Amino acid sequence: MQILVIGATGYAGRRVSAALARAGHTVLGLARDTSAPAAHALTADEVTAVEGDFTKPDTWRDHLDGTDAVVHLLMDMSDPVGGDQRLFAELLAAQERDGRHRHLVFTTGISSYGRTGLPLMDENTPGNPESPIGFRFALEKELAASGLAHTLVRPGFMYGGPASTSMTGQWFAAAEAGSPVFYGDTAKRWSWIHVDDLADAYARILDNPAAVDGETFVVADDQRLTALDMQRTAVRAAGHTGEIALESAEAGGMLQLAADQDELVTSAKAHRLLGWTPRHTSFTDDPTRHYRAWKAAQPAA
Repeated sequence: MQILVIGATGYAGRRVSAALARAGHTVLGLARDTSAPAAHALTADEVTAVEGDFTKPDTWRDHLDGTDAVVHLLMDMSDPVGGDQRLFAELLAAQERDGRHRHLVFTTGISSYGRTGLPLMDENTPGNPESPIGFRFALEKELAASGLAHTLVRPGFMYGGPASTSMTGQWFAAAEAGSPVFYGDTAKRWSWIHVDDLADAYARILDNPAAVDGETFVVADDQRLTALDMQRTAVRAAGHTGEIALESAEAGGMLQLAADQDELVTSAKAHRLLGWTPRHTSFTDDPTRHYRAWKAAQPAA
């Protein structure tokens, strides 16, 4: 298949794009600037970088021609609802033009659930509409009602590799600066996923997308540590031996506030329908390796 990946130069996007290319697909990776290092990195992964700005559909609309599937891994922070609605509209318009039913793999995340009070959540757990990013579940419903062929993916908190937008990368950086801070409820627990295990799930979905049309998959490992224990492990791996300051979730901004609760999920459905299982058991198995990977990805001083 020919697959367009939106968000291909991002943290998860590059790993997903590379996994799809390894699976034998022709992969187009959307990039604002195809001469930038991030776009060149896609080429090294046998992904073709194509120029376009997601916020301006006229710059990437033509890349839908000949495409069989679209993987969406980007949230437009300037217009998170409108941006995704425009994507749905563009896919519907392309389908009307050429009759090609492109399969959209649409990514949200487990923080979209918000505060549910449940010890373990799955694909059928209703989200709390008061969540700061609960609008992502509303977008899922809009997509389901659109008639577009699609699969929904809700990843856990990502780690591994360059960790560029991972909470673990933020923890490593704060540890090196000598100022690690933990935001919010010190007892909360989150489900996590290594970025390469997540990429494997996308490859399995697009191996036979028709078989999972309309399905939703939660994708995460089975570890159950508190977020604070995870941060302690990360900062120690980065060489910080001091204390971690405690602040309110509000002090950390919208994303910290959105995740200020237990977010534990089961991926039993992905195991059953995709044959997927994480190869990486937990971030805490080898935190020093993950710190070294993050460190190696940092720009030279």
